[in-house]
This record gives sequence, structure tokens and C-alpha cells, in this order.
Amino acid sequence: FRLALIQLHVSADKSDNLQRACGLVREASAKGAKVVALPECFNSPYGTQYFKEYAEKIPGESTQMLSEVAKECSIYLVGGRSIPEEDDGKLYNTCTVFGPDGAILAKHRKVHLFDINVPGKIQFKESETLSPGNSFSVFDTPYCKVGLGICYDIRFAEMAQIYGQKGCQLLIYPGAFNLTTGPAHWELLQRGRAVDNQVYVATVSPARDEKASYVAWGHSTVVNPWGEVIAKAGAEEAVIYTDIDLKKLAEIRQQIPILSQKRRDLYGIEMKK
Repeated sequence: FRLALIQLHVSADKSDNLQRACGLVREASAKGAKVVALPECFNSPYGTQYFKEYAEKIPGESTQMLSEVAKECSIYLVGGRSIPEEDDGKLYNTCTVFGPDGAILAKHRKVHLFDINVPGKIQFKESETLSPGNSFSVFDTPYCKVGLGICYDIRFAEMAQIYGQKGCQLLIYPGAFNLTTGPAHWELLQRGRAVDNQVYVATVSPARDEKASYVAWGHSTVVNPWGEVIAKAGAEEAVIYTDIDLKKLAEIRQQIPILSQKRRDLYGIEMKK
């Protein structure tokens, strides 16, 4: 099946972001994409100072538009971090997924909050405004089962392993790495998660905006189970496409059968809730 990743240029105008995102979703569908993914924080600038201002409940304006365009195009739509979600007085970094009938299939709240301090380069603390999610998120398509993470979640190998145990063959991470962590780890982490679990891994970034308070790395990418980069955007706004070949995935798992060779008598990863 064809996967499309939309690397959107995000502005401070929520309405414009939503309209352009939906337009690019329609474009991707017209080119044969069956699963389409938007970047982290696609309806607002990324930054703790913006989260409360742009927050919505689910359902709300942004998710309603995603539902409608998913139904119109009859696709599976991964809504990036469609919105900072407000629920019961708390804010979450939330990714929603909609099916071809417009129904919501999954709602993933970012599990691992981005609290880092690289002296002289970048300091950021999502926990100043956001609360963490507490669950794994998987959705089914006629093609394969898909696991969801958001940005910083990709650094935690255990999460990807749980998704592999649950039968996922594609992992999608809307993310917004920056100019420090992006060149160092963006592709490396994707290739590691793909090879370790013999799955396809897709990451969807906003386009780079040098004038923003937080400058995203861009370079939305798809990696196959062999660890090869099979599609990659530059820094500018773009839509990239790739065909997910589940036959190739099966062949790789047969050739190097690590999933059946794990020494479960010696170690294991378990999901607690």
C-alpha cells in the first residue's frame, strides 16, 4: 500500500494550517496514498508558550476537519499532533487517527515528554505545560497493524518492541526534532527501531522555518525493515510517498528470524497497562 508523509510548513495561523493540511491530504489521496500522516504540531507553532493558546478538546475544530477529509478521501489519516489537547484541565500532546469512514480509530497521547538540556545548544521542557499519556496506541488497517509514537517516544526502544510484540508492521512517529538532535539522531533512531523490530518506520516532521522560536529539522523519512532509507524529504514543505511492501518484510523476517530466536527464558519486555 502507498504511504504519504506530509511535511507541512506550519505558521501561527491555525485556520490556514488546517486548510493547507487538508489540501495536501487530498493531493496525497489523488496520488494513490491509502495511509497519510501529518507532522507533530501541525496546527500550531511548536513551543510551550503556544500549547495553551492553541489547545482544543477532542472532538474539536481540528479533529472534525481531519475526520471529514479522511472520509472524503476514504483513507487512513494519522493526524500528527493535530492539536495540543485540553482535557479536564490538563494539556496533552495528542495524535489522532481517522479511518476511511471518518471515525476515530486511535488517540495517542505522547508518553515520554521532551525535557532536555544540551548546554550551549538547546533546552526545552514540555512538562512545564504538558502531561504525559499512559497508554500504547495501535490501529488496524486492511494492510497491516500500525503502532503510534510521538517524537521523543522514538528514543525508547522498549515501546517499539511492545508494538512489535503486538503484531505491528509499521510504526509512525510524527515528530519535530531540532537542529541539534536532528542531524545527530533523527535517522539513526529510525533505522535502529526498524532493524531491531523488523518493521517499517515512518517519521513526519514539520518543514523547517528558520524564523520560528523552535526550528524543526525536517527530513521526514521512511525506513524499511532492512534499515534502508527508502524515502526522505529535505527541509522544505513537501509530500513524500513510498510503497510499503509487506512481502519484503516477511522475507526479511524469514531470512534473519530474530523474532523467533529471542531468549525469552533469559529476558523479556512486558506491557504493564
